[in-house]
Amino acid sequence: MKKSAVKTKSGLSREEYIKVQPNVYLHVTDAGEGKPVVLIHGWPLSDEMYEYQYNDLINNNFRVIGITLRGFGQSNKPYGDYNYDVHARDIKKVLDHLEIKKAVMGGFSMGGSIAIRYVSLYKGAHVSKLALFGAAAPIWTQRKDFPFNLHKAEVDALIELNQKDRPKLLSEFAKIFSATEKSLNEGIGSWLNGICLSASSFATGQCLVALRDTDLRKDLEKIKIPTLIMHGKQDKICSFDLAGQMKAGIPDAQLIPFENSGHSLFLEETKKFNETLMAFAGS
Repeated sequence: MKKSAVKTKSGLSREEYIKVQPNVYLHVTDAGEGKPVVLIHGWPLSDEMYEYQYNDLINNNFRVIGITLRGFGQSNKPYGDYNYDVHARDIKKVLDHLEIKKAVMGGFSMGGSIAIRYVSLYKGAHVSKLALFGAAAPIWTQRKDFPFNLHKAEVDALIELNQKDRPKLLSEFAKIFSATEKSLNEGIGSWLNGICLSASSFATGQCLVALRDTDLRKDLEKIKIPTLIMHGKQDKICSFDLAGQMKAGIPDAQLIPFENSGHSLFLEETKKFNETLMAFAGS
């Protein structure tokens, strides 16, 4: 497996691919020096989605570690389970391997859900703070006692469309990704679509199942570290109601609304997003 060309101050190359189990390697962006910030991408993107966060973090004395989940981007795409526990275990192995300490872990959308499961499952190992960006939590779909966000039938339709016409699925998803269809320019839209197409169809579908079925309400109660919630007020994929539910469920969580953003707050209000994340990480 190839290694990255990025050089540390000591002159050693950093690993671009890290083994998490036999025959499964995850792609990792590891750059910069300073306090570590671990970033987990959303469905069906990859760590490349944070391109416009990486430079600011690196230039402001942070070490950024972007992890691409199995099944997506440049990571391996094995057949098998794609639930939150599997992804959390993979992240733990990467952070164990890199010997990361007291990191700020940030997760977007599905990545926020996985970050919550990670902190709950491993009692915050390697992590001192948690940041959630438009997170698909505590539940992405409605229940009798949870009247928020999407109906399960809507997600079932997405799963069916993934099996029949994945490019159409991505196209339909792109229309509601931001506050309006014109919030992001055509170039950014094409770039995001290319990242999404690099995912495996199987992982794309299985992660929709995990998003549909996983209830993280009990996980929220187990989070005992400082938590920042950043969420677009006009989010059509993870409604702002979810942010309120996360704040209510996580002790002493801080919620910062992004008034002019839909789901893609990291691109729609990039300056505010980056400055808010860095202020939280550096405090």
